[in-house]
Amino acid sequence: MKIDILEDKGNAFRFVLKGSTNAYANALKRTATGSVPTFAIDKVTFYEKSSAIFDEYIAHRMGLVPLATPLKGYKAEDEILFTMDETGPKTVYSKDIGSSDKEVKVANEGIPIIKLGENQRVRVEAKARLGTGMEHAKFQPGLVAYEQKDDSTFEFYVESFGQMPPKQIINKAFDVIEERLHELSSSIKKL
Repeated sequence: MKIDILEDKGNAFRFVLKGSTNAYANALKRTATGSVPTFAIDKVTFYEKSSAIFDEYIAHRMGLVPLATPLKGYKAEDEILFTMDETGPKTVYSKDIGSSDKEVKVANEGIPIIKLGENQRVRVEAKARLGTGMEHAKFQPGLVAYEQKDDSTFEFYVESFGQMPPKQIINKAFDVIEERLHELSSSIKKL
């Protein structure tokens, strides 16, 4: 197989995969969106909330905020603590969510969470953990699509949601595929 890079700018990455099959191109796409681990807020505890908006709505909005996810140094059981303590009148944005870890933080600071009225307050603590897109969409690192150009050539488009650069999404997907093939090979040898 051979890869030719067409575009590598910001959150967009385009490349051509040559000498491949439909099955491998589809496996790469599905692995990139469903099996690359990323951090997302998973548990939210409310200590104070005087707004009329439901707790579940605010927790859901916080869960969908993309979090920068470093590729190294974190395990599946690691949890990162986030806090938010804001008083209105104001619109609370993702930038107002503070992280206990300087590496794992909000990837896009301009996402609105809730609009607070005069003297309304929201004070929460949240925990983020690693997960994959197969578990929940909030863990998906980005959008991956491809177009088949001929029998063995596929043009891929990768757009990151902000957790990691799009090239890293693809590199991590290749790592996951390689790891799974190694596990399969080891299992077969034990038979």
